[in-house]
Amino acid sequence: MEYGYARVSSTEQNLDRQILALQKYVKQENIVVDKQSGKNLDRPGYNALKGMFGLRPGDVLYIVSLDRLSRSKADIKSELDWFKENKIRLMILDLPSSLIQVPDEQEWIIDMIQNILIEVLASMAEQERLMIRKRQREGIEAAKKKGKHLGRPPLKIPDNFEQVYEAWMQEKITAKAAQRELGISSSSFYRLVEQKRKRDRSKGR
Repeated sequence: MEYGYARVSSTEQNLDRQILALQKYVKQENIVVDKQSGKNLDRPGYNALKGMFGLRPGDVLYIVSLDRLSRSKADIKSELDWFKENKIRLMILDLPSSLIQVPDEQEWIIDMIQNILIEVLASMAEQERLMIRKRQREGIEAAKKKGKHLGRPPLKIPDNFEQVYEAWMQEKITAKAAQRELGISSSSFYRLVEQKRKRDRSKGR
């Protein structure tokens, strides 16, 4: 039986291009998809594909490119070994040598070509993943040096917060009234209250 596997890294990304490419070789109902990072192999669709109701000896698995399988060189190697041990043919659409059909006695030709190309492509996929992580770290460091705040922005304390807070603590006004007076949301009000209490505790109040 012939299967297809498509993957994108997040739910916001679109699988249509991969699915259209795979449909030239595989029935749509046999295409398994994941919307999850390629940093590891623990994905529901891929796990199902390798499970008891998935691939069997003699089956063929189509993927658009090697990095859809994984971006880790070690994981790619382990998966290729698994496919070989289980007699499953892997067809990679952007790796034409993997699509060649040869007599059984000449399969060593495909293995030889594929092993060389896969080694190169796996290294490139892993290098790309490492470069992405490096750029992310550099971006964070650059933002810190420029004094940019990363994450949730600090909450500005209204000028009249102390007076309103005291009135609220003395039950002269309700929390809703305090929020209206300060012009902030409920969540912001209680964040400021918690910050105020932490400051007071640190001062021994």
